[in-house]
Amino acid sequence: MAFTGILFSGIFLSFVSAEDLIHVVGRGDTIYSLSRFYQVTADELMSVNGITDPSRIQVGQRLIIPSSAFSDVMVPSNYAASSTHNLVEYLAVRGDTLFGIARTHGITLQTLMEINRFPSNHVLRAGDIVRVPGQNAGVVTPSPSVTTGIYALRWPVTPRDITYMVGQMGVVVEGEQYESVRSLTHGSVVSAGPWRKYGRVVIVESAGGYFYMYGGCETLSVNVGDRITPGMELGRLGINAVSEKPQLFFMVFRSDIPIDPATAPRT
Repeated sequence: MAFTGILFSGIFLSFVSAEDLIHVVGRGDTIYSLSRFYQVTADELMSVNGITDPSRIQVGQRLIIPSSAFSDVMVPSNYAASSTHNLVEYLAVRGDTLFGIARTHGITLQTLMEINRFPSNHVLRAGDIVRVPGQNAGVVTPSPSVTTGIYALRWPVTPRDITYMVGQMGVVVEGEQYESVRSLTHGSVVSAGPWRKYGRVVIVESAGGYFYMYGGCETLSVNVGDRITPGMELGRLGINAVSEKPQLFFMVFRSDIPIDPATAPRT
């Protein structure tokens, strides 16, 4: 089977099928650095590739990335939501996200998920009650700045709903089926094709070392090497087979580190 691939922020990604992700070892790669980037354990990476000595990987060697790569992080179940934690109820409004609520109340997203015993794929809706740390009992009313939320920002599709991915600094933006998925920035296409559970994906490299990943497309309108401008159509939004909704998976990386898409440059 022929291999195709891209150089993604210094890491060469090669695809043998929509379900098999292959990494071609480059200079400076180690089992440890690759396990960190792909969010798998070193043992998993070594086991799936039959490696017994992590020091003996070579430049150009093709490594299979375990299927658990980039999977949602499960929420721990041992958070002591007891009398030592003074919790109040927060009333979610349009524009709220679990990530934003957690940040506002000075806790991590995982802690918020655990306090409320939300599953990893929980979707926040306006009107939901979310338990948060506080001093006084009752329902916390949102400030005007919260009501505007991230919906006021420009997104690749017109957002009907926005939720943060659990365990990953990315968002799922619900739009309309076959809606144009538009670039937020100038840049060039470094990847265009299927990528595991994200459907058809376009990755755009932009100035400043940023990489924008637009996943969940039904069809693509660009090819690798195309120059991109803000507002240019990258593809058409498809239906997520799991949620059965038209959803865009949107992530932004800089120096191989995921950043909050709400704070990423839009030029």
